[in-house]
Amino acid sequence: MMEGRDDRFYYVTSESVTEGHPDKVCDQIADGILDAYLEQDSKSRVAIEAMASANTLMLAGEVTSEGHVDAAAKAREIIRRIGYTEHGKGFDADTCMIFTNIHNQSPDISMGVTRSSETGKEVLGGGDQGIMYGYAVNETESLMPLSCHLANRLAQRLAYVRKVLKTDFLYPDGKTQITMKYDEAGKPVSIHSVVVSAQHGEAVSHELLDAFIRCTVIEPVIDSRWITPETRIHVNPTGRFVIGGPAGDTGVTGRKIMVDTYGTVGKHGGGAFSGKDPTKVDRSAAYMARYVAKNIVAADLADRCEVALAYVIGGIEPEAITINTFGTGRIPDSHIEELVKSVFSFGLSDYIEELNLRTPQYLKTAAYGHFGRDDQGFRWEETDKAWLLKQLAF
Repeated sequence: MMEGRDDRFYYVTSESVTEGHPDKVCDQIADGILDAYLEQDSKSRVAIEAMASANTLMLAGEVTSEGHVDAAAKAREIIRRIGYTEHGKGFDADTCMIFTNIHNQSPDISMGVTRSSETGKEVLGGGDQGIMYGYAVNETESLMPLSCHLANRLAQRLAYVRKVLKTDFLYPDGKTQITMKYDEAGKPVSIHSVVVSAQHGEAVSHELLDAFIRCTVIEPVIDSRWITPETRIHVNPTGRFVIGGPAGDTGVTGRKIMVDTYGTVGKHGGGAFSGKDPTKVDRSAAYMARYVAKNIVAADLADRCEVALAYVIGGIEPEAITINTFGTGRIPDSHIEELVKSVFSFGLSDYIEELNLRTPQYLKTAAYGHFGRDDQGFRWEETDKAWLLKQLAF
């Protein structure tokens, strides 16, 4: 928060990172391997972790599948697609050393997930305990927090300028950040600050890079109505960002969980997503919670909504389902909770079927957010249940 804060206003900050950020490199590799297994066997059980440091990549985890995937080859394919192709820059697809330690899933975990059913229908239990959150707010068309939405779009635009416009002095790593100013009613007023940090070649000057990023990245993304004379814009605030990616910092899967979700605005239960197949409630229940929250807001039952799902390992359904509209609900939260339970099914098998979670699609989620991506065909972003919730509510 700022010094000299005015009680009539408050500030919300969200960050994002590009696909070349070392943590996101690892997330994409883990989800790319997951997709490769699901393409061969839709019921694959996968939990992959990756760590990248300097010119070395470590892959570890558990897999039970009828499919066979060359994890190292898949990793090199993804590293190359991200843009780490130049030899001698500290990390590249062709020369990086890759170590693998991937083995079968623990039978103790499998026993909790796989459940018998008298009807013959697949019944799955949660693969772990935990609480998963979903969030939606009517600040944007995608029903995402505005600061999070803009930070993600800036990161996407930075990659677009590098890859599609073929800007040769931009490299894959990058970070963005938006600080929004809100009024006491909880409505966004303006942008307090914008930060874009872009990895670059040594030859480009800071002055040229600053002007280029403002013109090609910031201006096309941010509507001028959010910019005021007081808005601060920072481009590479240290003045230099030449060494980046795993050559500059160690990357690990699951370390950008707020970037993956709601950008510090909504709660997070702590479980990461990437590399985990849909029997892992860390992932599938978080997607379901977003689906429910988004449909509640789309139905105009609330301006913003948080859905919490609590699990025990082996549990077929959540221990608790909690709805919080933060005082913005048109009807009581308890009534919305009753409606939700009548419209949505909350078994793990139901999530997988309802949201098409056995479909290979996870590499697309591993950069620029798992939510608010209406153009990617993610089932959990649809609002097809909003009409029914509204009809039942009123």
